[in-house]
Amino acid sequence: MPQPQLLVIGGGLGGIAAALRSRALGYQVTLLERNPTLGGRGSGLYHNGWRYDSGPTVITAPHLLEELFTLFGQQLQQQLTLQPLQEYYRFHFPDGSHFAYGGQAEQIEAAVRAFAPADGDGYRALLEQARQLFTIGFEQLAERPFHHPATLLRHTPELLRLGAWRSVHRSVARHLRDPRLRQVFSTPPLLVGGNPFDTTAIYLLIHYLEQRWGVHYPLGGVAALMTALHQLLRDAGVVVETNCEVIEIQSDHRRRVTGVRLATGEELPANQIIADLDPLHLYQKLIGVQRISPLARLRHRYLHHSMGLFLLHFATRQRYPAVGHHSILFGQQFRQPLEEIFYRGTIPQEFAIYLHHPSATDPSAAPPDRDTFYALVPVPNLAAPIDWEQAAPQLRQRLLDRLAATLLPGVEQQLLDEVMITPHHFAKQLRSHLGCGFSIAPRFQQSAWFRFHNRSPHLDGLYLVGAGTHPGAGVPGVLSSAKVVERLLQESQRSGK
Repeated sequence: MPQPQLLVIGGGLGGIAAALRSRALGYQVTLLERNPTLGGRGSGLYHNGWRYDSGPTVITAPHLLEELFTLFGQQLQQQLTLQPLQEYYRFHFPDGSHFAYGGQAEQIEAAVRAFAPADGDGYRALLEQARQLFTIGFEQLAERPFHHPATLLRHTPELLRLGAWRSVHRSVARHLRDPRLRQVFSTPPLLVGGNPFDTTAIYLLIHYLEQRWGVHYPLGGVAALMTALHQLLRDAGVVVETNCEVIEIQSDHRRRVTGVRLATGEELPANQIIADLDPLHLYQKLIGVQRISPLARLRHRYLHHSMGLFLLHFATRQRYPAVGHHSILFGQQFRQPLEEIFYRGTIPQEFAIYLHHPSATDPSAAPPDRDTFYALVPVPNLAAPIDWEQAAPQLRQRLLDRLAATLLPGVEQQLLDEVMITPHHFAKQLRSHLGCGFSIAPRFQQSAWFRFHNRSPHLDGLYLVGAGTHPGAGVPGVLSSAKVVERLLQESQRSGK
């Protein structure tokens, strides 16, 4: 019998994983990516002969990648080396102190007790809460479809008992007294687009997830990961079309998908479609508001979105061996800059900096006497009236001045290459609504059943993966969204629909 036709729109990690899992189910799969290379937010960036990571800087829960290779009789370890990091992050504070975070629970607890002795027992209680949230939020729910309120209601009592309705920062503050440690353990939501002061405490599970499987860096950068995955797609028989933009999802009078129309005017038929796109871009641009219910349109209008991102990729003519793989520099204030970013739509006077230094771990990231970095700063998304042509150079200078005064002395004079990325890049290249770095924000009322569903309620045969869908942003989240869609496709096969 002929294999059913399935199209995947978007070649980010979620789309790649969905294409591979669909192919393993027997579908004839074609993956369509509008950019020249696969990867989406996780693609490599090449500029003037330099290679930079773009997007995720580490891999957690590596088994989710390993499963994709196992589906086709291969091993990830034969295609890619994941280097475990001993120190995950080093947090730097304005008073000159720093906190090194990494390793197993015993190591982190010892570091906490050395840094703030009164918080040792509190950290142990925080870890236990994170473990229990991980058991429910990741092990039980991350791969489960959330299309019926009953699914959420079954788990609500346990989530309420664990304080999932509280914010991450509020939960951390219940256990830790030292304001610096409160910042450290409230940071994970920022890595998936959320404000720690209104992100659901479910995301405390990230802390336990990092300890469960460790934190790894792919040697060769995310570009090497994408190369390995692209080859796996070919080996599996998935047809990959790059520079191929979908501008419309087509459907019949029964609201069943029938295929897509490309920017070239060509039409491709399909029985099933998986979209690895920002859900708002998908529904507003590829489907059209006329096919969306008035209630859904109203809800879309009042969604809370993640922040935007400003990134400066750069290479230096000298090395900075004292700087680890990840550094996070905090300012004098923690909450106020976040309120300016998320609620006032302004670039704060002081800001936290996430500094990624891949050449500290990976010799291939730069020549022996050179270094590469990217510095990331959370900024408002494009809902804010910011002129980025003016703001970007100013923010770049402030960023370099701060780095020169702290971790990278004389950095501006050492620059060999640089690339600036603003929220406009996310809007234009990645089709992210409002140029958001992580789609909608991970609030409680925008998680699980409340998040965009992995099976579209608007068109039969349309499925969603990626950061904006359940279970959420981050590499484990988008890879898990593909497992959710795999379950839904299996249900479709069993029912014959």
